[in-house]
Amino acid sequence: MTTVRALIAEDEPLLLESLRAELKTAWPELDVVAAVPDGDSALQQALQQRPAVCFLDIRMPGASGLEVAQALAEDWPEGEPFPLLVFISAYDQYALQAFEAQAVDYIVKPVRGDRLAACVQRLRARLAERAPNGGSLPQSLEPTLEQLRALLALPAGTSPAARLEVIQASAGNTVHMVPVDDVVYFEAADKYVRVVTADKEHLIRLSLKELLPQLDAQRFWQVHRGTIVQARCIREARREESGKVTLLLRGRPETLTASRLYAHLFKGQ
Repeated sequence: MTTVRALIAEDEPLLLESLRAELKTAWPELDVVAAVPDGDSALQQALQQRPAVCFLDIRMPGASGLEVAQALAEDWPEGEPFPLLVFISAYDQYALQAFEAQAVDYIVKPVRGDRLAACVQRLRARLAERAPNGGSLPQSLEPTLEQLRALLALPAGTSPAARLEVIQASAGNTVHMVPVDDVVYFEAADKYVRVVTADKEHLIRLSLKELLPQLDAQRFWQVHRGTIVQARCIREARREESGKVTLLLRGRPETLTASRLYAHLFKGQ
């Protein structure tokens, strides 16, 4: 009997233990190598433990389940089989319809035995297809990337944010008024975002998640979970064997990296 390594990320202790117990019954050879209560720990443990399956709560402290999946897709070592993803969600018709549309595995809180059994059956079949001879054959990441791109692109269901024209960046007693047109790229930096122009850098207390809806998506492209770049400021895009893309900029000496999740933006014509 081949042991299958798994990670569970769920912030409600009773639900986590219930899911662990249900999985032990439905899938005896499953070895839960990490059970964590937040998204940041889920990412850290997944990269460290390299599980074959990740059960990720959609809403939990720190990064959400989708954000963890996004980070895994960007940071997963090349050549290693990418884990199968199962999202855990409270009943949310909007989210569940999105999962169904993208053929993404999910289970609903509270966990029902029959739903979990069906999920386990699908996971077993997919793992068997991945390694028909019992080996550990790498599987193409592209289908998973396509699913995640579609899910991450879904509107949040709130009113559209007003288009941002000027960034107000505080520095001591001074507020710098930075036209958005002048920004080459935005980069996440701890609890701040770096606002980088051709000749200056500023810090603002705003997350990329809050900033992105306020930018023109035709002009400002997210190329990594921590980077948004103005498209006209990209001079060249060089594809790497890893699937990532190196971006050379106009007006800045440094390069940026477009992750595998966003490499499809640079197909050429």
